[in-house]
Amino acid sequence: MTTASSTRLADRMERGDVFAPRCPSRAILRHVTSSWGTLALIALLPGTLRFSDLRRKIVGVSERMLSQTLKQLEGDGLVRRQSFPVVPPRVDYALTEQGQQAALLVQALADWIEDTLPELTGGQARTE
Repeated sequence: MTTASSTRLADRMERGDVFAPRCPSRAILRHVTSSWGTLALIALLPGTLRFSDLRRKIVGVSERMLSQTLKQLEGDGLVRRQSFPVVPPRVDYALTEQGQQAALLVQALADWIEDTLPELTGGQARTE
């Protein structure tokens, strides 16, 4: 019996436990599901974009916030950054394989929200 529970614990430790306050998966979940993180991932699904193109595509994001979001997603291994030694500076962003997977998942969630928006916003009106 001890072996079975230690195996489960070992599995949980390897997989992560998003409900544990110090689990690293929480930070990645926060980055992926933040408004700007989700939009950046979805915006990069079609392919590589320059920083300025990303900023134009994600209406309302500041340069500073987009830069911070992309650094977080890059640190999580979801976005690849490539800079070119030219004047003016050129930086391209693309999704990694894991980034593609995450982007498809958050895009599905965003699609669901848009598809059910009338029901969702109708429910808000009834509860207010």
